[in-house]
Amino acid sequence: MFTKSEANLIKSLHDKKYRQNTSLFLVEGEKSVAETLASDFVIEKILATKPFYTKYSKLIKDKKIVCEIVEQGEIENVSTLESNDSVMAIVKQKKYQIPTVENDEIVLVLDNIRDPGNFGTIIRIADWYGIKKIIASIGTVDLYNPKVISATKGSFTRVQISYANLNDFLTKTKVPILGAFLEGENVHKFNFPKNGILIVGNESKGISLEIKNLVTKKITIPSFGQTESLNVAISTAILIDNWKRNSPRKILST
Repeated sequence: MFTKSEANLIKSLHDKKYRQNTSLFLVEGEKSVAETLASDFVIEKILATKPFYTKYSKLIKDKKIVCEIVEQGEIENVSTLESNDSVMAIVKQKKYQIPTVENDEIVLVLDNIRDPGNFGTIIRIADWYGIKKIIASIGTVDLYNPKVISATKGSFTRVQISYANLNDFLTKTKVPILGAFLEGENVHKFNFPKNGILIVGNESKGISLEIKNLVTKKITIPSFGQTESLNVAISTAILIDNWKRNSPRKILST
């Protein structure tokens, strides 16, 4: 059974201020907690139903993680998810250094992405395409927002997300900087470089003027219909897919 202090801590971690003060965050739902268990994130405590504990007991014991057995209703009462019937974990945050861009690498840069669902989905997309580094502007939504973590479906454990002053970072970089715009070179015909940075912008305003001036190549997804724009996460997936298929990197046979 939850103690009052446990319930209060969990509820406080819904709030960014308390996440920052404690350097903790919540991971909720079986898939996301299982992915976290398999990662190098440090789990402070797991609160789980008996079926979840039974399924993952060996891993929990091997890692010497404190796990408290609770009822499904108790989890649902403090969860941020509409449906969470098995588990939540209290996890220590990681603080990543601002990375460099390696010779054969695409790095994703996010300019003021505000929607948690979009941010989480973009992290999941990056994971799918093997992109290991994302650099987010200071104004981008908090990585450890429960809605972001939930939307990643565990991919946050495999992608390094750093926050930076984008102007400072991009000014110093020596690799090609591609930006997604409504006007630009058609991605179906664009000659993508071997490595570089892909910038995607805010859901309603796009890439900010300050950052726009640092872009070396503007690219666009051609429209064949009447809608004015695409969701930023969908756009990100399309752009990365085109880059992966059309860049001059070596393709290893499987």
